[in-house]
Amino acid sequence: MADTDWPGCARSLKGVILDMCGVLYDSGEGDGVAIPGSIEAVKMLKASDLQLRFCTNETQAARETFVAKLQRLGFDILVSEVFSPAPAAAAVLKERGLRPHLLVYDGLLPEFDSVDQSNPNCVVIGDAAEKFTYQNLNEAFRVLTDLEKPLLFSLGQGRYYKETDGLKLDVGAYMKALEYACDLKAEVVGKPSPTFFQSVLNDMGLQPHEVLMIGDDLVNDVGGAQRCGMRGVQVRTGKYRPGDETHPAVTADATVDSLARAVDALLRQRQQTP
Repeated sequence: MADTDWPGCARSLKGVILDMCGVLYDSGEGDGVAIPGSIEAVKMLKASDLQLRFCTNETQAARETFVAKLQRLGFDILVSEVFSPAPAAAAVLKERGLRPHLLVYDGLLPEFDSVDQSNPNCVVIGDAAEKFTYQNLNEAFRVLTDLEKPLLFSLGQGRYYKETDGLKLDVGAYMKALEYACDLKAEVVGKPSPTFFQSVLNDMGLQPHEVLMIGDDLVNDVGGAQRCGMRGVQVRTGKYRPGDETHPAVTADATVDSLARAVDALLRQRQQTP
């Protein structure tokens, strides 16, 4: 749904959704590193008349821990403004009476404390990083193959992400391995799931055409948002690769050097007299 009217569409917008890792900061040692200009860009959006939410597939820490890290980096962000896959998955599990076998990073486990995990009847995987060992993947595989109706949930489906020391494999690679081995299709909770994006729009009380998504992931951020009826802008930070600009299936409404540049263009256009 590429729209060349950028940033001319700015005046019709009522809200902005930001991806986090690769847009606001690069993760890595300690709290990671803020991307230049991103802290001020968030401040500028919050000072504007636009609603702002943050939508992430982060699954290595509970949401409160993750937000506290960003606050230490200098970002003005509240837990209530952040939408991530784990709380959404926990709600789905409880609603459907499912008991998960969890293959997730230890820091994410508190998000599932309220969910019955005895005698698992499904598997949930997130970005488990070094916990993606053969033994742990094989255990998840065995749980699935022992079920009459195997059910796999994946917290996002990213291929890779960027940390300060380079690119890292994301959960999508391991999701595909289990899909292939078990001959099933995972249910994705998080971007690019339309249900996940719609939950953010519902919280904002806005229609898709009134909202802009800014992310570094062309397929999951930009493409996912566009399929829901939003506009999507990609930044040339984080996991961005030059080949994204000639992708055969997804074309961003615009590609901008950074969040700071995108926000500056957006707000300048809104200030112009029609």
